[in-house]
Amino acid sequence: MNSNTSNPLSNIPGIDSLLSTDAGNQLIKKFGHKAMVDTLRDQISSLRKEIQQDPTALIPDDETLLAQAETDLGQRNASSLKPVINLTGTVIHTNLGRSLLPRSAIEQMQLIGASASNLEFDLQTGKRGDRDTHTEQLLAELTGAEAATVVNNNAAAVLLVLNTLAKNKEVPVSRGELVEIGGSFRIPDIMSGSGCKLVEVGTTNRTHLKDYAQAINSETAMLMKVHTSNYEIQGYTKSVDEFELANLAREHKLPFVTDLGSGTLVDFEQLGLPPEPTVQQAITSGADLVTFSGDKLLGGPQAGIIVGSHALISQLKANPLKRALRVDKVTIAMLFEVLKLYRNPDTLVAALPTLRHLTRSVNEIERLAHKLVPEFAAQLGEFAEVSAVPCESQIGSGSLPTARLASWGVSITPSDTTRRHEQTLQLIIQGFRNIPIPVIGRVQDGTLIFDLRTLDNPEHLITQLSHVSIP
Repeated sequence: MNSNTSNPLSNIPGIDSLLSTDAGNQLIKKFGHKAMVDTLRDQISSLRKEIQQDPTALIPDDETLLAQAETDLGQRNASSLKPVINLTGTVIHTNLGRSLLPRSAIEQMQLIGASASNLEFDLQTGKRGDRDTHTEQLLAELTGAEAATVVNNNAAAVLLVLNTLAKNKEVPVSRGELVEIGGSFRIPDIMSGSGCKLVEVGTTNRTHLKDYAQAINSETAMLMKVHTSNYEIQGYTKSVDEFELANLAREHKLPFVTDLGSGTLVDFEQLGLPPEPTVQQAITSGADLVTFSGDKLLGGPQAGIIVGSHALISQLKANPLKRALRVDKVTIAMLFEVLKLYRNPDTLVAALPTLRHLTRSVNEIERLAHKLVPEFAAQLGEFAEVSAVPCESQIGSGSLPTARLASWGVSITPSDTTRRHEQTLQLIIQGFRNIPIPVIGRVQDGTLIFDLRTLDNPEHLITQLSHVSIP
């Protein structure tokens, strides 16, 4: 409390006296001297202004001032990137970080990230090495390609291929394959940025082999097919398959490139999932280069993978742009561990979170939904009706856009059926976003749905429910 009523400002403690206390010393060790001084200076400046406006205002004691400084610095040092529980029903959710990594990849990431490594050092010769060597042999083995290289995402992979093989030249692409791949990034924009000229062939719904043949001239650099993984045209359609395009490209001595986008190394139909073209099929069909993502259907870290002929991969590696697009040691370490899992098909689904979630039994998810309903109801019963409901999941990240996977979830519907329904719903949604590990669901017909397909640890969620606060 104020002790000098004639000049209350003189009762504000000095920064040095605050820092000289035991609590102040501990905070200096935790946050650093400069950070503490700056924070306390801001606090005291605000306190001075408050007292100047109201001389009767109470001055906090030393303990309170230091506690506030600790809170402020803790919030300032907290990362804005945090784990969340994805119950949206979208397995590979772009906004929520896409594929979850297997335990082996996380362990290898920690090991390599915390030490020096032979990233570009040949341990046999003692000379400089190539960072692609750590994944190239395994990628060739799994895909049937001769060689491989890795960049930071699939858009970068397409950019590098076009800039290397088609700069200042023409590339025919079907109008039906000029997709937008997310975040307003479009195939035509990537082609323009790479320095090549897009030549549109065919129509949106029908493209024939003759359309490509008629577009080929002395300025043509290569033929390219883009897998439309994020949308589907149905009805009166026609497209040219890889085998036909590969033959046409060979007739004209041109490289043939296939961009698979998501890209998978397993036969989805054998897993009971909708069919998706594999990298191996593209290579077998005659593609000279195939580009695909590491963090979508493959189930690994963010990366763009290019596999194909030795000659063309060598050209890509010689492009100065490759250095700007290359991946770091941690990504390489994680990618190798993920790729290694594909060597054992018998354990792949259990070991790889993405495939485990996509193939999860509907009966298992239903049992989990009924188990969790009482837990949710205990926390939200005052505000909402909670029930177990059948729902549909989707693969996500542009993969198989029309395919749906039967699932079950927890439905949370505000009890208030008046005009305040929407307000209550938003408060519930925000309540789940504000807990230590936020829970993200989806809204459907005025109801919050928590699709449980990707929930691996129910107990982890249950312990979070007590933190949900609805104002």
